[in-house]
Amino acid sequence: MRYFRVTIVLLVLGFVTGTLIGPNPAQAASAAELDRDARKGLEMLYGKTPASKALGEKAQGILVFPSITKGGFMVGGQYGEGVLIQGGKTAGYYNTVQVSYGLQAGIQKYGYALFFMSASALKWLDKSDGFELGTGPSIVVVDTGAAKSMSTTTLQAEIYAFFFDQKGLMGGLGLQGTKVTRIKK
Repeated sequence: MRYFRVTIVLLVLGFVTGTLIGPNPAQAASAAELDRDARKGLEMLYGKTPASKALGEKAQGILVFPSITKGGFMVGGQYGEGVLIQGGKTAGYYNTVQVSYGLQAGIQKYGYALFFMSASALKWLDKSDGFELGTGPSIVVVDTGAAKSMSTTTLQAEIYAFFFDQKGLMGGLGLQGTKVTRIKK
């Protein structure tokens, strides 16, 4: 049993280390693949959460990360690449990275979309050298229960975040301490 635990710890640490370094460029998604996956993820979110579609119609821009990989055992990390969509067109590519330490264990894949509701929030994304979520404009993480009671007339935050397509098991989802940086594709 002890060797099993050591093996699991080594596998998770290997996964986390690979996640923190980032994907091998030979394995990274092309711009076309990333665009396709982001739009597919956004449509899936719109289908399951109608409030997100209403937000999308009013948003200045939507940053969609279709596939985030998160894992850890005490030390954890996540990595993924995404697309900024403005006016139905691709406006840029970004990555998201997070490192965490604490009581955690597991591996998970999911996607998330950030709906930028104001021009100033969208400017913050470009003017900051790596936008750290939780330090700039206010962000509201919307769960499926809260989304049912949302209306576009009660919107107060500058950025709304929706998680979608969750697979795997990991304790908790959050965006605090996540860094989003513009990349070239």
